[in-house]
Amino acid sequence: MRQVMKARFKYRIYPTPGQKYRLAKLFGCVRVVWNDSLAYSQQRYKSEEKKSTNSELQKLFITQAKKTKCREWLSEVSNIPLQQSLNDLNRRGERPFAPTNFFKSTQGQRKGKPVKPPKFKSRKSKQTARFTKGGFKVGQHKVYLAKIGKLKIVWSRELPTATSSVTVIKDSAHRYFLSFVVEIQPEILPKTDNSVGIDLGIKTFATFSDGTKIDAPKPLKKRIKKLRKVKFVIIS
Repeated sequence: MRQVMKARFKYRIYPTPGQKYRLAKLFGCVRVVWNDSLAYSQQRYKSEEKKSTNSELQKLFITQAKKTKCREWLSEVSNIPLQQSLNDLNRRGERPFAPTNFFKSTQGQRKGKPVKPPKFKSRKSKQTARFTKGGFKVGQHKVYLAKIGKLKIVWSRELPTATSSVTVIKDSAHRYFLSFVVEIQPEILPKTDNSVGIDLGIKTFATFSDGTKIDAPKPLKKRIKKLRKVKFVIIS
């Protein structure tokens, strides 16, 4: 049986002004749910109380929070990314920054390097929100996200298989992307008895064990005369 691998495919999207507004609202809600839950978890940890389960956190900071005046606007976005935010925060054994791993690390129950505590999300950093099945639909030219709409996407390459989730991203340069994680079959290369070692260097870019050498690229040296002419023209 062939082993299945997971690969990430990332594509540029171009939301309309209205969709950007709705995405900003979504990112803010995801950030607030994460930060509220993290602050609560840290307080329980400092008080040496039992760690809250994921279902308890979702009930406190999504279901019940929507009924309060200070968090009622959480109802204006899809519930799926809010739930996924807490799933990420509490995921067991998969993310090194999950509270479960942090608590186990501090108690000596987890092998390896000490795990740092989770960090609060900031509006100045990269913004993300993940949708699972029922919250998105992939089309030929657009991708639909619940309560966001149909986003124009540039398919730079074809998705090899169907995906069960998609993450919408806004980077620090205010660009928007959709990131898909799909399962793929690893390519099995034909067996061969030939092998070669590679030694990377500075003067010589690479030296192979069979004696072959590849010179280091020197773009500055090759174009120094042209650069001098350009510099002279600009100054004069």
